[in-house]
Parts: sequence; structure tokens; C-alpha cells
Amino acid sequence: MTRIKRGYIARKRRTKIRLFTSSFRGAHSRLTRTITQKKIKAFVSAHRDRDRKKRDFRGLWISRINAVIGENKKNIYYSYHNLMYNLYKRQLLLNRKIVAQIAILKGDCLFMIANEIIQNSTTFPETELRESSRVLYDNKIEFIS
Repeated sequence: MTRIKRGYIARKRRTKIRLFTSSFRGAHSRLTRTITQKKIKAFVSAHRDRDRKKRDFRGLWISRINAVIGENKKNIYYSYHNLMYNLYKRQLLLNRKIVAQIAILKGDCLFMIANEIIQNSTTFPETELRESSRVLYDNKIEFIS
């Protein structure tokens, strides 16, 4: 039986894998077995972190909106929760990303939107607006039900 040399196809497959891991350090870019392991691990991490990135950005937007609302208590009576609830009730198509950009770049516009919601609460009696349920009396917080 003659000897079969599979050099060219196997080499082609290995170099294709090596191109992916060429930026890795040490044996992770040189040895075939560790290259395949690191490639699988990289794909798993990328898949997991795509969802993680969405969660992180949502948290960032929420904290930005909350910070702008919190530093200007006299301009607006809202908490973050009540603002988002009332935007949803009024069917304003502003997601958290857009509201966060408005809050950071044009804080006055956010207060104008919130005040417009408050003023128009009489025109839509079927939807009930939520105001802040906490009232501060002489440094004591009481809840309104």
C-alpha cells in the first residue's frame, strides 16, 4: 500500500484557524490544539457578551436619566420610574436611549417634555398619571397611597 500524505489540506485548515488567532499571545497563536481551544472560548465569550452589552447600556441610560432628574428636583417632581411610566401611558415613542441623550445634551427639553405630560393630564382622563408617592414633611418621609 502506498503512503498517503495529507499535507496540503490539513495545512490549509490549520492556517485558516491560525489567521483567526494570530493576535493571541504565546502558544495560543502557535500550537494547533491550543489555537482551537482558544478559538472556541473566544466565540463563547463573544456570544455571551453581546447580550451583556445590551444590559450594560440599558443600565447606563437609566443612571443618566436618574442623575439628571435627581439633581433638578425643583424643576420636576418625577422619579425615574414615574417618568418612564407616564411616557409609556402617553404613548410617546421615546426609548431610554433617546431620553438619556435628551437628558444629557438638552436637560431643559426633558423638563419641557415632563411638564407637557403634567399639563396634558386633564385632556386624557382615561389614563391615570403617577406622581411621586413620597412627600417630605419636616425631614420625615411619608408615603401617599
